[in-house]
Amino acid sequence: MAQFVDWDLAVATAGALGKTGPRVSYDEATEVVAELRRLTDEAAGHVADYTGLTSQVAHPPVRVVDRRDWAATNVAGLREVITPLVGRLASDKQPGVLTEAVGSRVTGVQAGTVLAYLSGRVLGQYEVFSADPGQLLLVAPNIVEVERKLQADPRDFRLWVCLHEVTHRTQFTAVPWMRGYFLGEVQAFVDAAQGSEHLLDRLRRGVGTLADVVRNPQGRSSVLDIVQTPGQRAVLDRLTALMTLLEGHAEFVMDGVGPQVIPSVERIRAGFNRRREAGNPVEKTVRRLIGMDVKMRQYAEGRKFVHAVVERVGMAGFNRIFESPLTLPRLSELSEPDAWVARVHGPVGPKPPAD
Repeated sequence: MAQFVDWDLAVATAGALGKTGPRVSYDEATEVVAELRRLTDEAAGHVADYTGLTSQVAHPPVRVVDRRDWAATNVAGLREVITPLVGRLASDKQPGVLTEAVGSRVTGVQAGTVLAYLSGRVLGQYEVFSADPGQLLLVAPNIVEVERKLQADPRDFRLWVCLHEVTHRTQFTAVPWMRGYFLGEVQAFVDAAQGSEHLLDRLRRGVGTLADVVRNPQGRSSVLDIVQTPGQRAVLDRLTALMTLLEGHAEFVMDGVGPQVIPSVERIRAGFNRRREAGNPVEKTVRRLIGMDVKMRQYAEGRKFVHAVVERVGMAGFNRIFESPLTLPRLSELSEPDAWVARVHGPVGPKPPAD
């Protein structure tokens, strides 16, 4: 079977190129890990009370990781998904031994370069590829580094992060079909590429594009270069709508719960928003081309959609969004929440006047 990525080399590259963490003593590191675990449990109660969503499946406890472990976990997840796909898709084009060995090592270095960049910026993640129903990861060095830069109260900032990430865990464990639907759309994206340029070549080029952007942010490459077919664009629209919903919902929940349980939440939110918008031109270019700016827009657009729907039909009415894939918002509905309300709820009364 074709070897698409030298996964071990990807992990090694990510570890070698990743940022060093903030200076902390052993006792401080132990305290951070223990507190993040406690605050995750606390956040779970707040999220359940606020959203009305209850986990329907058992989930493993939070994993508090460093940057290297975060990269290794994501490599393991990607390997679980990509390896079977490569075996199926490569059946029509088997490379020679030398070509395969060189190509997999090149792609391994490229993937590791991208993961090294991201490993220094991700605060937390609900990782769904490597296991069912997924696992919650909190990247302790990044959380400590950001709270210090913001001069935030450590306990408040850590709980604020936990609220966001636990909401993602709740989305996937309170809605048992969510993980299967997401993975199915990823599969559909791959399937939609068949019949054009050989997919393995395009995937290699896509990973190479990401790595080139990290190394040379002044270049003109774009990750959208690998999206070529109408079928892929249709799947990408559905994935974009889903991710915008999930990110916006997490932002809405953390902003709704935060003022009740985090005394300094307004200061944290203001400082964090400034951090998102800041950055030198090189940093901004990298973020844009590898898709991080898209994710930032998803936070704002998704939060606005969720707020509008909850204002119109209440939290229980909003939760109908999780009934089935058919009740998820379409991409066009994210900017027209009344259209989603009309489609799912039917005619409703006029919006109540503002106080």
